[in-house]
Amino acid sequence: MKPKSVVQPPRWATRLLHVFCPTHLLEEVEGDLEELFEQRIQYMGQTQARLRYVTDVLSLMRPSVIKQSKERSTILYTNMLRNYLTIAFRNLTKQKGYSFINITGLATGMAVAILIGLWIYDELSFNKQFKNHERIAQVWQFVSFSAEKSAYDVMPIPLGNELREKYSDFEAVSLAVRRGAILASGENQIARQGRYTEPDFIQMMSVPVVKGTSFTAKDVHVILLSESTAQAMFGTEDPINQVVKISNKETVKVIGVYKDFPYNSDFYEASFLAPWNLFLSTDEGAKQAKDQWDENSYLIYAQLKPGADFDQVSAKIKDIRMRKEDPPAYKPEFYLYPMDKWHLYSDFEDGVIVGGLIEFVWLFGIIGAFVLLLACINFMNLSTARSEKRAREVGIRKAIGSVRGQLIVQFFCESLLLSLLAFVLALAIVLFALPLFNQIADKQMAILWLNPWFWLVGIGFSVFTGLIAGSYPALYLSSFNPVKVLKGTFRAGRWSAIPRQVLVSFQFTVSILLIIGTIIVFRQIEHAKDRPVGYTRNGLIEVSMNTPDLKGHYDALRTDLKNTGVVAEMAEANAPITVQYGGTTDISWNGKTPDMHPLVMVNQVTHEYGKTIDWQIKEGRDFSREYSTDSSAVILNEEAAKLMNFKHPIGERVKSSGKEFIVIGVIKNLIKQSPFESPDPSVFILNYRAASIVTIKLAPGSNAADALPKIEDVFRKYNPSAPFEYKFVDEEYARKFSHEERIGKLAGIFASLAVLISVLGLFGLASFVAEQRTKEIGIRKILGATMGSLWQLLTKEFVVLVLISFVIATPISWYFLSKWLQYYEYRTSISWWIFVVTGAGALLLTILTVSFQSIKAALINPVRALRSE
Repeated sequence: MKPKSVVQPPRWATRLLHVFCPTHLLEEVEGDLEELFEQRIQYMGQTQARLRYVTDVLSLMRPSVIKQSKERSTILYTNMLRNYLTIAFRNLTKQKGYSFINITGLATGMAVAILIGLWIYDELSFNKQFKNHERIAQVWQFVSFSAEKSAYDVMPIPLGNELREKYSDFEAVSLAVRRGAILASGENQIARQGRYTEPDFIQMMSVPVVKGTSFTAKDVHVILLSESTAQAMFGTEDPINQVVKISNKETVKVIGVYKDFPYNSDFYEASFLAPWNLFLSTDEGAKQAKDQWDENSYLIYAQLKPGADFDQVSAKIKDIRMRKEDPPAYKPEFYLYPMDKWHLYSDFEDGVIVGGLIEFVWLFGIIGAFVLLLACINFMNLSTARSEKRAREVGIRKAIGSVRGQLIVQFFCESLLLSLLAFVLALAIVLFALPLFNQIADKQMAILWLNPWFWLVGIGFSVFTGLIAGSYPALYLSSFNPVKVLKGTFRAGRWSAIPRQVLVSFQFTVSILLIIGTIIVFRQIEHAKDRPVGYTRNGLIEVSMNTPDLKGHYDALRTDLKNTGVVAEMAEANAPITVQYGGTTDISWNGKTPDMHPLVMVNQVTHEYGKTIDWQIKEGRDFSREYSTDSSAVILNEEAAKLMNFKHPIGERVKSSGKEFIVIGVIKNLIKQSPFESPDPSVFILNYRAASIVTIKLAPGSNAADALPKIEDVFRKYNPSAPFEYKFVDEEYARKFSHEERIGKLAGIFASLAVLISVLGLFGLASFVAEQRTKEIGIRKILGATMGSLWQLLTKEFVVLVLISFVIATPISWYFLSKWLQYYEYRTSISWWIFVVTGAGALLLTILTVSFQSIKAALINPVRALRSE
């Protein structure tokens, strides 16, 4: 062999070669050029050899050569990726248990994230379907009944005209009111909720009229029906120009049909729209309130002109009432409440928005991120735990020329493949679980199959998850020293298990936090459910007086109902027992100071109301027909007696709306509003004309299924033009907990899935640890180790990790849950046993999960274990 020449080719040409030659061809091309250069020096001399070297380099820079090189590079990279995917599939099929745990865990985490993402999307898109939602507002008012301002959405009728005529910032203003009604056409009768509105409401809410036309300011006896209502009433028959009777009072003509409002909007239940003029012509209260600035019972919606600012316009209209004659003592301040905040920012405190459902959007978003992170941690843990199994593979690949970057790409390809498979499985899980999830969450969500953003976010989300999940294994496995691995001297090191231990502790910390939070939520709900309500809910039925036919027949209706033998008592009231309705500040008593302007709720009832609901009299007596003076009598609840500071309330006098009443009794507080809040001061007076609800108490021993047909027959006699509709009071009261129960159920589901993911990861790790220590277990058994000692050996590490998680999670959960409970006036306490039970449950679950693998490993024949090693 001839010695290599000391003469070198031109450096600038070599550098040029490095720039333009593809990396995968550089070593081969450079070697060929160097060999030719050496040969040419022998036969051509130094100068000619250097010139030919430059010529060869320049020829490699020709476009055709570069194009061929790029094509070859593309083919090589394609083959390389195909090879990586082939290896990834082989690893998945070879290690089925490991693959099942990884894919199932990731898919579960992704499914939770997708469900929460759909829920958040639905919440954030609430009311966003309206074309001008960013310029629409509802007029609210802040009033000062006490030291703090209270927020109300009801307005006086004159304010609507004031805003429309005197303020140029508004593009549209509409008065409105919510009402339930019986819609009848021929023999067909249905009960629906609707709105009486001004024409601007139709334009403002961009109501899509799909058939017919809308009403104008001059229209009175007309109506618009939603598509579903028109279908229910007329089927396939054309509804336009059909005649409909509303609550057996007014006859109207159908002039239009509109598309149902979306489920995630505040107007979803609006099944009909009728003119405001029709409401004014039929409602006595509205007729009297038409020019009354202090009759706050109606809704006002407004749309600002482009460029107008809500805060600036609110400042202009704030003191409208206080600038009028006889300003009220409660000092109302009008405020524009933007539509974009109605749903998510509904909590007010002293005239300032302090939050609302947006807090749960953030909460569930964080939960979804953590659950997905737990699934990623499983993948990291199992991949790094099996590092020694793949160490030889990494060593061989590095020895035959693979660089670390190629190994990183290979491991990322494996994690991305696994992530995409998990995404497909997650979609299947979501498709299966979505109906149940919708039922629990009270939603009508669907997977957005045709939305390109869904797929962009979903696939991008999967790729991101794969990169996050595979980042640690890729960087960790690719860092192995090939010499040590192939010599058999590679050891992961005594500190290599620490990252896994930290991640497992994090998993169980999150799981324990979710479990404790779920328990506290349900404890708060049960605490409120057990709260004394001041009356007996069982056996109470309420029937709405939805037509005038029921009015004026109190004694006859009561007699007929009692004669059925299934009714113990009957009474009437101006509102359901579970609703607080009708307050006044026009009330005074002996000892009231001029600076006091409290809101006292006025309940108008009939004589037998107390007997019907079994309210509990604390002092004095109930209303009685034996006392004719009871027409001027009043009964207070405990909160009202406390407010009026009566030492001996019986016989005291109370004035309201110019009439004087004598206190004849004090009852225990009735929980009519939120069961999580303090009761309002309330008074009860006799008024048969204001009745709108019939309250019925079933006779002891009566079965509801048998009693209802007999009760229905009586109502049919007096109200034949309306369907018999009733509500059980205990069910209506239970609905007050629906929001909290919904949040609790969702939190419970997510907590359970978080625990499932953590347990899956723990099972996989325990399996690996048991497999890794097979030889050690065999030796220990030969030396006399018992089953118990081996079990303790294999479970001790995981038990310690769970105990550490419990110690970390306990103070964190106590701090945040204590702050959450502060939102409720009536709240439970956080008992120490909740933490103990949760910690014991997590520990037991860990022991059961790990014990399966521990006992399985301990039962292996030691001879077989050592032979396999």
